[in-house]
Amino acid sequence: MRSHVVVPLVAVCCLLGLSLPGHAQDSTRSGGLAGAQGALGSALATVQAGSETPVRVSYVAYAAGLQIAAVDASFQLDPNAYRVELALRTTGVVGWLFRTQTVTTVDGNWRADRPAPHQFLSQGEIRGEPRFSLIDYKQGQPLVRQLIPPNETEREPVPPEIQANSVDSLSAMAELVRVARRTGGCEGTTRVFDGRRASDVTARTVGEEIVPPSSRSVFTGPALRCDFVGQMVAGFWLDADRKAGQKPMKGSAWLANSLPGAPAGGTRLPVRITFESRWFGDVTLYLTDAAADQDRRRVVVR
Repeated sequence: MRSHVVVPLVAVCCLLGLSLPGHAQDSTRSGGLAGAQGALGSALATVQAGSETPVRVSYVAYAAGLQIAAVDASFQLDPNAYRVELALRTTGVVGWLFRTQTVTTVDGNWRADRPAPHQFLSQGEIRGEPRFSLIDYKQGQPLVRQLIPPNETEREPVPPEIQANSVDSLSAMAELVRVARRTGGCEGTTRVFDGRRASDVTARTVGEEIVPPSSRSVFTGPALRCDFVGQMVAGFWLDADRKAGQKPMKGSAWLANSLPGAPAGGTRLPVRITFESRWFGDVTLYLTDAAADQDRRRVVVR
């Protein structure tokens, strides 16, 4: 049986797809910015399980003292179904050099407390080039309908046996919401497949820590720390350094109850995420806003 985990958080490491063009960037491309969406998105979803009111959250990403990306997400988690949308864009000097903006969505329902995605769609541009991914699901198996550019021009194919029983990163995020709410922890391992690559992600609970104040974030206070590591298992770049692509990427996420009225021990929102990168050193994502769509309530700053 597949374990549950803070899956998507590791995908954040893929934000380093913003590296310089050419084969020299392969060690970072193996993560890819598109993958970062899933990673971020997954983390975002831990805000409000069991609520029919859509919730929106925003983050900014910093590296070497510079803002490099902004993320906005909206999701709705109902008792029988879920929908998640994530928008990511590069900012600052990085945005000027490597223009990237993408929107990713997934719709699905729950089967025995497990996510069953119906359709996963990602579209936009990365480093100024158009990107498009469309995956349908049949009896729990991913069916890749369209990829732009075609995968065979970029990566090795992911064998069907590795795709089997995988989920997209946003659905993994939705599953995380239920798991975190039920167990209060984040141990586990899962496989994520985005149509081009497959990765295994493992996470463990570290414990409660105090998130220090920052002018870049609206949150400070106690939070649950989860450490995570992700490793690509298939879908490596053609003619690239496979050993570099297989290198595990590590990081940490701090989750806290941040929406007004959130019950203690209930919903948890990632309020800060850090992870190592190959080009920019350590990258940190800061929570800047969280609100229920019905009244746009701001997060509680403690």
